[in-house]
Amino acid sequence: MSEKEDLFLRAKHRTFSGLTEDAERTWTGPFCFIQAADPQLGLMKAWREGDCDGGGDEWAEEVELTKQTVEAVNRLRPRPRFMVLCGDLVHAMPGTPFREGQERDLKDALKGTDPSIPLVFVSGNHDLGNTPTPSTVEQYCGAWGDDYFSFWVGGVLCLVLNSQLFYDASACPQLKEAQETWLEAQLSKASSSSSSSSSSSTEPKPKHILVFQHIPLYLKSPDEEDDYFNLQKEVRRRLLDRFKRAERLLENNRLKAAGLLKPCDDAAPERTNFDLNGFFRIVFLCLKAAGRSRHIEQIDFHTV
Repeated sequence: MSEKEDLFLRAKHRTFSGLTEDAERTWTGPFCFIQAADPQLGLMKAWREGDCDGGGDEWAEEVELTKQTVEAVNRLRPRPRFMVLCGDLVHAMPGTPFREGQERDLKDALKGTDPSIPLVFVSGNHDLGNTPTPSTVEQYCGAWGDDYFSFWVGGVLCLVLNSQLFYDASACPQLKEAQETWLEAQLSKASSSSSSSSSSSTEPKPKHILVFQHIPLYLKSPDEEDDYFNLQKEVRRRLLDRFKRAERLLENNRLKAAGLLKPCDDAAPERTNFDLNGFFRIVFLCLKAAGRSRHIEQIDFHTV
């Protein structure tokens, strides 16, 4: 990252500065990254007072937890290749009081992250609104970078998706269609390059594909009922079919919806005490030889 580049705006033109195909298409061995979610500055007091639809006038506790997370991540060896924050960066919805202050203070807290650990941002419902509009998406992109994009790390292709466009795009159908077209192109390109028999092909062949989004496809089972914390069954089915089709075409490589295991909200409805245990996890990604094939040995989520 250049000195003049904004560390919060590295996702541009549907890719991510510094983590591009050209730079990162080759598998170089096992690595780890950090998956975090829902720093949601302003939530804790609102949650305690039972006013989650409003409130949010204090967020010092969340700022302190974010700073503790940054310090813990900076101490890790080997260093994580990146840290992804899977949405709900702040609690204040677009156009509501406290939004600007919460975003400013979150950025200040995250600036302490070691420069060698890129920060990847995923949009959530509190970032875009439960029903996003072209205006709220534009505001988010101006503050945090593109709402959907791809990047590469050590031979692994990562897709960041805007799950609100799956959940309710009634106010921005054209944006939904644009993401759908882009996603299909990304999966098609990755799977076709991986199944190519030409040894001279210059197309990158991802060892794996990881998908990151805010709203999980499901919490426990693909057949579970619709809920506030998952995507609707029909949407879920269509996405799973697309991912499975791409995975079959990837042959011995794998498509893993790791980002769909959004770590924080899974426990949020029952949790009244907030700490680092619900905020971030270390993900280790490695390969294991199995005859002539290679596959994911583990994607282990360790809560710190």
